[in-house]
Amino acid sequence: MSGSGSVPAQTAKSADQRFGRDVPAAAIPTQRNAADAYRVTEDQVHRARIVVARNAEDSEDCRRLLDMLGLIASSPDQLPPVRR
Repeated sequence: MSGSGSVPAQTAKSADQRFGRDVPAAAIPTQRNAADAYRVTEDQVHRARIVVARNAEDSEDCRRLLDMLGLIASSPDQLPPVRR
């Protein structure tokens, strides 16, 4: 590579944008913020509960593990701690 050694900046565009096709706004995901990195979905909670239940020694072990991991709430009408 000769010259000044600079690399031309390229913007990240989808194939549709590069070829001049319109992209509906709904097809473009919104930008995530720092809080999103810690957000846990209901599906993730469900899958975690299944894994704990399959690997617990008995029902009391399962309850303790779910509680320690924040996967169950103290009351059925509340969200589990991992979802707050």
